[in-house]
Amino acid sequence: MTFRPHRRDFLHVGFVGGLGITLGDFLRVKKAQADQKFYESKEGTAKSVIFIYLPGGMCHQETFDPKPYAPLEYRGPMGSIPTTIDGERINETWKQTAKIANKIAICRAMTHGEAAHERGTHNMFTGYRPSPALQFPSMGSVVAHEFGPRNNLPPYVCVPNQPNVFAGTGFLSSSYAGFSLGSDPASKGFKVRDLNLAGGVDEKRFGTRRSMLSAVNQHFREKEKSDSLDAMDSFYERAYSMISSPQAREAFNLEKEDPKLRDEYGRNTAGSRMLLARRLVEAGTRFVTMTYGGWDMHSNIQNSIRSQVPALDQGFATLIRDLDRRGMLDSTMVCIASEFGRSPKINGSAGRDHWPKVFSVVLAGGGIKPGIIYGKSNATASEPDEDALTVEDWATTIYNRMGIVADKELMAPGDRPIEIVKGGKVRRELII
Repeated sequence: MTFRPHRRDFLHVGFVGGLGITLGDFLRVKKAQADQKFYESKEGTAKSVIFIYLPGGMCHQETFDPKPYAPLEYRGPMGSIPTTIDGERINETWKQTAKIANKIAICRAMTHGEAAHERGTHNMFTGYRPSPALQFPSMGSVVAHEFGPRNNLPPYVCVPNQPNVFAGTGFLSSSYAGFSLGSDPASKGFKVRDLNLAGGVDEKRFGTRRSMLSAVNQHFREKEKSDSLDAMDSFYERAYSMISSPQAREAFNLEKEDPKLRDEYGRNTAGSRMLLARRLVEAGTRFVTMTYGGWDMHSNIQNSIRSQVPALDQGFATLIRDLDRRGMLDSTMVCIASEFGRSPKINGSAGRDHWPKVFSVVLAGGGIKPGIIYGKSNATASEPDEDALTVEDWATTIYNRMGIVADKELMAPGDRPIEIVKGGKVRRELII
């Protein structure tokens, strides 16, 4: 890490001089502090995270926070079922998840103030409210920045592709971007793009091309210094590692799985994506963003839920069981989230509209306390009633379990120090 003193540091030079500390001493101390700050992220309880993102705004009432005793216009047309958490119920379509509820934490009082899709999405991917002055990095890119690759696997993978611009690197180098598959693992003959050598290129020719490219890169690096060159170099190095590593290539190969386990996950979009996410974290990927479905249910919410949830329910419950059976649940955090919830009342089109004041998220594994309901919405699911959970606290808690100090400063353009998350605190009630 290159230490560069900031203008605000020199405002104190006169002060430290008065204490008998020389400028050289001062700069050495600041560099030591900077180096310590740089290295303070160490692997925590959660070695990996699978972030299941449901774009559009998942309704909390028809998923994890039903209101069976509310008036019909708030309750909606669907029923609820008991879970393995004593006295707690979830929507009737989540049959498999109800059976593994004792292994997850349901947070029912998530809250923020952004009712537009783009702004809510920015919140949930970065831990920050949107700013016109700065694009913040996603959690996956922060994790890639703090820890880097493991076992020749990309540290951050998007399944099937980067779901939105806010899942990107923000002000960080583009070398910390998520690796996108290029196709859906549920598709017939699924293959990850750019993972195999081109036809007619053997290992020897591949090595020769790599040497030639390195020489070209070095020439341009001597002429020009830019993020794009460094980023491309990082991408090439990671690509070489993946192509040359059988373990890395095999991580993407669903055909290696037991057919019975594939059936258990479900041979569909949700099941295939979750199974691939498990294979990736098992092989070494640190952060997987997995996107599924469309949840912007302004009309006919009952049919929409019945269409979207069963495959997700099956895949998610199997993922939790599978991680548990493999001894991976304690070290792998799984999260279900959306950009906001849905309005308390059923609208004139039998749907619900955007509602960020209160909604639900799910956390499991990786040091999260299992079998709990954290937070409570009011009787009509319109606002938090107990333990409101802010985006900043939610993100800080996730980072804490991974071993990342959320108030660590990263350098934005113009040498501006920006905290990974500003103002968040760890919710101790959620962690083991």
